[in-house]
Amino acid sequence: MKRLYRSRNNRKLSGVLGGLSDYLGIDASMLRILFFILFIFTGFFPLGITYLACIFIVPEESDVL
Repeated sequence: MKRLYRSRNNRKLSGVLGGLSDYLGIDASMLRILFFILFIFTGFFPLGITYLACIFIVPEESDVL
């Protein structure tokens, strides 16, 4: 069973996008580029709040495995 977690190896800030890329099976760099583009075009607020919430809600990789 696949689980969503914050990556400890594939991280730039907190590992949210690295863990999400593992969960979705896509390249982390592509997900980061897409996130950045959407972050700019949505006016920072929706994705910024979502990212911050994921930092506190999504467990770290060591807690899941």
